[in-house]
Amino acid sequence: MDPIQLFVIEDDADWRRGLVDFLNKEPDLNVAATAESKDEAISLYPQLQVDVVLLDINLSENNLDGIEIALELTRQNPECKIIMLTSLTEADVIVDSFSAGVVNYISKLHFKEIPEAIRSAYRQQSAIHPTAAAALRNEFLRLKQEKNEKLLSPAEKEILQLINQGQTQTQIEQSLFITKRTIKNHINRILKKMGVKTSKEAAALAKQKKML
Repeated sequence: MDPIQLFVIEDDADWRRGLVDFLNKEPDLNVAATAESKDEAISLYPQLQVDVVLLDINLSENNLDGIEIALELTRQNPECKIIMLTSLTEADVIVDSFSAGVVNYISKLHFKEIPEAIRSAYRQQSAIHPTAAAALRNEFLRLKQEKNEKLLSPAEKEILQLINQGQTQTQIEQSLFITKRTIKNHINRILKKMGVKTSKEAAALAKQKKML
């Protein structure tokens, strides 16, 4: 079986040299090419036949140009398998990297895990590193909560809050100075949006989802 061909994009000469030596000691891995800048990486990539790209997230002055490179390489080749190598653990940076098309995100502190990550990416079986997975999970939860918060209008939330407090439609009418017809229209919209049958179910679900 031919070795997995790698393209290493890294501006730190010492780290690049050490990583290349480390990877080339693996019998099934071979660093086919390296680049140290954004322009060099983008111009060189179309000339290569590589299986996996190892990409430093910062190639100049901490400006996250690795994300720009990832976007361009995946534009050139949607099947491109990119593993981002970095010392950054900020959730938004991790999310932006995956949005740019990378298949894994590994801290340079965990360099011993890189060979197996390469093999997994090559087999299209990438198990996202736990640090990145946690950041993605938290971001998905945040987006879900944001979506929930936008589901109901302020008026609908106010009515549900009063229903959750046990108020009847007559009491809500008096509290909010609106007609029962308006209340019923709001409740009908709430039930449709939340996919439930009664206002009490809607109030309970909204509370569970922290929408109130």
